Amino acid sequence: MSKVTVIRLYKSLKSRAKCFLGEGVVPYVCWCRRINRVKTTQRLCAMTFDDGPTKVANGAPLTSKLIDVLEKYGAHGTFDIIGTTKNNYPDTEGEIGTPAWSGVSYDHYPSFKKDDDAGALACPELVERILAGKHEITNHTWSHILFGKKSIIYSKRHHLSSFEKASEDVKKLHDFMQDQYGYTISMSRPPHYVDRITKNLTSYDLYAYLGYQYLGASFDGAGWLPLANYDEEVNAMVAPLKRVLGNNPDELCGQIIFQKDGLNMALRAPVVDGLEKQLAVLQEKQYKVINVSELVNAFPFTDVGDDDPDFAVFKGLLDDHAILYTDNTLRPDKPMTLGELAAFLAPREATVDKRIEQILQGVKKTNKIPVAHVYSGAWLFMKERGYRAYARFHPNKKLTLEHFSDLGEFFEVSKLKNVPLTRRNILKAYKK
Repeated sequence: MSKVTVIRLYKSLKSRAKCFLGEGVVPYVCWCRRINRVKTTQRLCAMTFDDGPTKVANGAPLTSKLIDVLEKYGAHGTFDIIGTTKNNYPDTEGEIGTPAWSGVSYDHYPSFKKDDDAGALACPELVERILAGKHEITNHTWSHILFGKKSIIYSKRHHLSSFEKASEDVKKLHDFMQDQYGYTISMSRPPHYVDRITKNLTSYDLYAYLGYQYLGASFDGAGWLPLANYDEEVNAMVAPLKRVLGNNPDELCGQIIFQKDGLNMALRAPVVDGLEKQLAVLQEKQYKVINVSELVNAFPFTDVGDDDPDFAVFKGLLDDHAILYTDNTLRPDKPMTLGELAAFLAPREATVDKRIEQILQGVKKTNKIPVAHVYSGAWLFMKERGYRAYARFHPNKKLTLEHFSDLGEFFEVSKLKNVPLTRRNILKAYKK
C-alpha cells in the first residue's frame, strides 16, 4: 500500500469517526461551535483557502491569481491565513509526496526554505488585496504549529507545549491584523485540525476563551493530495463537484468548501486551474459563493433553517447566550438537561474563563464539582446563586417543571406547563 493510499484511508476513517463520535466526545452546548455547514435552501456556499497568502509557488503568482478568478465570477473567498513559518527551524526537508513534504518537524509554507513567499508577515500587499476585495480573513495561527501531539501521520511533528502557547500563537496573528490593518478576525481553524491541546482542554476551549468560532468545512475541494500528474489533480477538484451537483443541484446549499492556498504534497498548485473550473460549475448551477461569516450570519444553524417558525427567536439569542452544541446544531426538539440550561443562563466569563483558569491552576474540584467537566463553570455559577436545581451535580439530568420553581426571573414558567420540556419550548419561554 502506498503512502498516499494510507493517508487517504486514514483520513477517510477519521472523517467517519468524527461524524459518528464527535471526535470522541458527545457534542455539548458551548460558546464556540465548529461550523462545517449551515442549513439553507438558497444556493449559497463558501470557500476557504488555507496556508497563505502565497506570493509565489514554483515561481508563479498564487493568491493574487486566486483572487483574480474569484472576482471574475463575482465570488468572495475566506482566506485562512498564517503569520509566517520562517521561525520553524532547525528542521529537515521531508520526502515529497508524504505528509512531511514541507518539513519533518514543522510545516513550511509554501515549501521548505521558501517561507518568505507566504504568510501575512511577508505578503502585506496580498493581505491588502484580500481586504480591498471584501474577501474574508480567518486565523490559521501565526506559525502553523500543531496545538497538540498527533499520532500516526504527524507523529514526528513538534507541537505547542501548553494551552497558553496555543493561545499566544492564535492571538499573535489576531493582534497583528488588528494593529496593521484594523481588521478583527472572528474565526479560526487549527493546524491540521488537531483539537486536543492538553488532557482537559481543546481547541473549542481555546476559541471560546478568545471569542472565536471554529472554522470547519464540509466539502473537500481537493487538489492538496498528490496524484499521478497535475491534470489528474485538477480533475480531482472538479469531478466530485460535478457529480454531487449532477445528482442533486441543491447538495452544496450552505456548504463550506475546503481549498489550499499553496502547494500540495507534490509541490504543485492545481488550485490555480481547478478553482476556475469549480466556479464555472457552481455558476452553471446558479450558486453564489460568499464569505463564511456572511453565510453564518444569515443562516447560523446546521439543523435549523429560516423556514422554521422559531428561527428568529433562536437567532436572537445567539449573541448573548450559548445555545448551540459544538457541532453547530440546535437540536430544538431534544429534551434539555440541567447542564445545558446552566450553560445557557451563565455568562461567558463563568462558563469559559473561570473554568479554564481553574484547570490551568491545577484545581481538580470546586464545591465538589469536577472542574474538567464542560459544564462545571456554568454549574458553579448557578450553585453559588442558590438555585435549588443546582445543589448537586447532575449535568445530564433532564429538566422537569419542578426545576423551574425558582427560575421565574428568567422564564415565563406558565408557558412550560403542559408542554414537553424540549430545548425549543424552553428557549421560547425565556425572558429576554
